[in-house]
Amino acid sequence: MKPELLIIDDDEEIRSQMKWALVDDYSIHMAGDRASALEQFQSKQPAVILLDLGLPPHPASPEEGLAILSELTSLDRRVKVIVITGQNEKEVALKAVDQGAYDFLCKPLQLDELKILLKRSYRMTSLERENEELRERLQSKGFEDMLGACPQIQGLYASIRKVATTDASVLIIGESGTGKEMAAVAIHRSSPRKEGPFIAINCGAIPENLLESELFGHEKGSFTGAHTQRMGRLEMASGGVVFLDEIGEMSLPLQVKLLRFLQERKIERVGGRSLISVDVRVLAASNKNLLEAVQQGQFREDLYYRLAVVVLKLPPLRERGSDLELLSRAFLSRFSKELGRGSLKLSPEAIDAIRHHSWPGNIRELQNRLRRAVIMAEDSRITPEDLELGAAPIMARNLPLKDAREAVEREMVLQALRNNDGKISRAAAELGISRPTFYELMEKLGIKKEVDTVPE
Repeated sequence: MKPELLIIDDDEEIRSQMKWALVDDYSIHMAGDRASALEQFQSKQPAVILLDLGLPPHPASPEEGLAILSELTSLDRRVKVIVITGQNEKEVALKAVDQGAYDFLCKPLQLDELKILLKRSYRMTSLERENEELRERLQSKGFEDMLGACPQIQGLYASIRKVATTDASVLIIGESGTGKEMAAVAIHRSSPRKEGPFIAINCGAIPENLLESELFGHEKGSFTGAHTQRMGRLEMASGGVVFLDEIGEMSLPLQVKLLRFLQERKIERVGGRSLISVDVRVLAASNKNLLEAVQQGQFREDLYYRLAVVVLKLPPLRERGSDLELLSRAFLSRFSKELGRGSLKLSPEAIDAIRHHSWPGNIRELQNRLRRAVIMAEDSRITPEDLELGAAPIMARNLPLKDAREAVEREMVLQALRNNDGKISRAAAELGISRPTFYELMEKLGIKKEVDTVPE
């Protein structure tokens, strides 16, 4: 495919001459004013642009051309704009270079000189893109499907590599949306059991009266609706790994049965009378503080220590420093391709808004906001409005970090409740967090659950 080249000049004859001179080497697009230039740029996304500074409504001055230059370079910092100027206007041309133009040529144009400059421009663009892709790959230093380069994440990768080679039970802790299941998958894929199944079950999403059957299976006729014999998740995962997410939601009676299995490595189906040996590694996760739950009598201490042979802690997104921008760009690239939106970029304002947001929903919230932004974006740049993010609340400024974070979280929770008429499930979904996590935030921040108490 030929490289895309946009020619911006109000003289139709000059545009046509340049087109026929360059059409063998480039896919030519043309514009005669600011509106058509921006439309062509956003739809075709050329890497190089030829720009005459004298454009309507002020063709005798460089005012309009410089304004277009500013808009183009703000839309894509890598675009190479070659300014066309008169022999006696070199000062204007130098001003344009100072404002972001790649280079300039003086009229009358020399075709050989123009072609050399165009080749150099495209070559420079290609090198910049290759360098940026390489830098991102080196920065990410991902592990399996996990991304991140901050010290906490690099330490997590090292821990996963160590525990993966063993059969020890692992407890993964972290706030909702931090990627606990991804860490469990990474352990499985790096372990001797990687050829076996990986079966996940969310203990908080299944009603208590069904969870036992889901885990251990049941015999035909063991309860109403049990029309056939059914294997449980533990049995189905034999030879591999079972991942028990939100283990802190499991009832105490069921905790006893899980403890017995971890001690004996045998299960008994609901309604069954025989013991079945099961070879499975158990990984568990919780966004609750299970040691506090133990002290409050909500979680068995002996089960905790059976599960927590090794404890892996996932840091919240707000504590991952430069990973926030790295993840944002990676997700934006992924969603842009999935949704057929071409090459979208984050505007400087969007990056600033991302850095100042507290991310109570962590990676899941970041993914949700970026996916929405890709759908809603009207041009090639993602804005804070596309992300539904604004500037940090004034009340969060000049406060200690802990107080500022709580102030931002409180405002976000209240705003989500206002947006959804006090409906907890919908408000939690808007923030990209689970309903239990939303309730925990409300309790921590002292927000009452009644709809009519949500302040304006």
